[in-house]
Amino acid sequence: MINFTLSRDSFGKLNLIDANGVLHEGVSPVRAFPIQAPDEGLSLVNTDGKEVAWLDRISDLAPELADIVREELAGREFMPVIQRIVDVGSYACPSTWSVETDRGETSFVLRGEEDIRRIGSVSLLVSDSHGIHFLIRDQFALDKHSKKILDRFL
Repeated sequence: MINFTLSRDSFGKLNLIDANGVLHEGVSPVRAFPIQAPDEGLSLVNTDGKEVAWLDRISDLAPELADIVREELAGREFMPVIQRIVDVGSYACPSTWSVETDRGETSFVLRGEEDIRRIGSVSLLVSDSHGIHFLIRDQFALDKHSKKILDRFL
């Protein structure tokens, strides 16, 4: 049950009024499980990092409030999803990968095979040489060419 209200102030900051009528200015949503369950388990924290409210699911909110929370999350998080591996510079690391992501085409340097980590049974997290994380939601759903390249690194 939602026992708070959310709104943006004139500066664009997210504010929360809790069930007791207390105003919490500048709250930020934080996902509990950003990869495995991105729309479930969100904490709304104040500027000191203290939790002021909990959401079981974003869908529990009214649609306009859910949009505000998603917009706030998008502004804080950056994790492109790899949809296709176009090419790799070499199968020895460091290796330059050319990929298509949900945010467009890009290339990055993979320092070593240890920078590809399994998350659950089908997902992978790939870290580039600058510390940017790329997500592969389902390695088995990739196209044949991408899977062939990926297999050489796993």
